[in-house]
Amino acid sequence: MNRLRWTDWVLAAGMFTLLSVQILIVGPDTGQTSMWPWGWTLTAVASWALLFRRLMPRTVLAVTAVAGLLYYPLGYPDTFLGFTFMIAMYSVALEVGRLTALLSAFAVVFGFGLVGRLRHADLSVDGSEIAGTSGALLLAIILAEVRRNHRAAVQRAEAAERSREEEARLRATEERLRIARELHDVLAHQISLINVQAGAALHRRDPDQAFTALGDIKQASKETLRELRGVLGVLRQADEDAPVGPVPSLEALPDLIAQTKAAGMDVRLEGASDQPVAPPVDLTAYRIVQEALTNVVRHAGASEAVVSLGHESGQLIVEIADNGCAEPDPERMRLGNGLRGMRERAATVGGTVVAEPGPSGFRVRAELPVGGLGS
Repeated sequence: MNRLRWTDWVLAAGMFTLLSVQILIVGPDTGQTSMWPWGWTLTAVASWALLFRRLMPRTVLAVTAVAGLLYYPLGYPDTFLGFTFMIAMYSVALEVGRLTALLSAFAVVFGFGLVGRLRHADLSVDGSEIAGTSGALLLAIILAEVRRNHRAAVQRAEAAERSREEEARLRATEERLRIARELHDVLAHQISLINVQAGAALHRRDPDQAFTALGDIKQASKETLRELRGVLGVLRQADEDAPVGPVPSLEALPDLIAQTKAAGMDVRLEGASDQPVAPPVDLTAYRIVQEALTNVVRHAGASEAVVSLGHESGQLIVEIADNGCAEPDPERMRLGNGLRGMRERAATVGGTVVAEPGPSGFRVRAELPVGGLGS
């Protein structure tokens, strides 16, 4: 809209050429006044003004209307000069608005009515000329409205397409984050346990204790492979209704705690989830406990941890507390160590997670609505 297009040049040059040819071929027989110099000047002004019809539609309409009002009363040859202000009227209706175009059309018709009185000695007005001018201007406004509606429909379609593409990108981003969280939760806990157990086996002189640690490593590796296959299976499936493997839930907490105990950590489970919870909430609660215990093993320097379950005002309360260092450990508080994943998981079901120093160590507390997001 802020510069000329090649179509503007074509329209202006084409209109001037058409009027020039008409004047040279037909004009001498119909005109009472010589075209030179003012007839040609008005023709050129009206034609080349169309060059700026998109940039200054009101100004161009005024210029073409004045040129027409001056051209016809002076007795110059009858030409299609009136087409110039029809085109200008179309541009006003398209670029400015319907109301402005209608008011401008009324002013133009009124002006041509006055011109008609000047052209006839008896001050009569040719009704057919007024009707023809009014009809032509109304047609220009109607065509502009059709064009405006089409342009608006195209813009709405483009906006809807951009919205769909943005929504698809957001869904893809959310899915990548979900997969990243799932893989982190599956691998981080088990590999941390394997690392602790392997280190213990290397430092134990008793062969029986070393073999016990190796057995725990084998079991943890087996569990890791099972959960990893489950995640990869979900990624591979093309049919959403295809069966998938079992999803970890709070019912599997005893096994999770047993694995953590095998790594040398004393873990107790207190309370229970005695109310039904939505499957996504069940999985989220399990993963939060899993990640919290992983952080206890890796970062807390604790000897024991307590996992507490309970309900409060429609919320599932999950709390993991340890007796490690009570001071905030920058490494542990850093969001990259799984705390961000816990918070993101909780947010997907409408819950929250708070991780902070507790009375005798570190504490992670999650509050999750039993019905999930929107409950």
